Amino acid sequence: MKPTDTYNDIKEVNLAYLMLAQNMVRSDRETAVFRLGISEEIADILETLTPGQVLKMASSDMLLCSFRFDDSLLIDLLANHERERGVGHIHAAILAAGRAVASVA
Repeated sequence: MKPTDTYNDIKEVNLAYLMLAQNMVRSDRETAVFRLGISEEIADILETLTPGQVLKMASSDMLLCSFRFDDSLLIDLLANHERERGVGHIHAAILAAGRAVASVA
């Protein structure tokens, strides 16, 4: 894989994430804040971005979304393929909800 392919892939992920996040915030703000793990301040910014601003932000070669896979327990709960899979997902959601949300510094 060439570096240019990686940068193009990052830009595509950025655009998809920003569009999804903006739609989520506009349709159900409380759920979006929880599911995306963002602050109200970030939700305000996402909600008011113009299409041009979304495209400009997406064109960054830096990944704009962040993953919540920063501890093995959360990964294990989400990837668990046992019978009680639904319980694991609920537990993972509770753990993720207890984490600090992203904010504008």
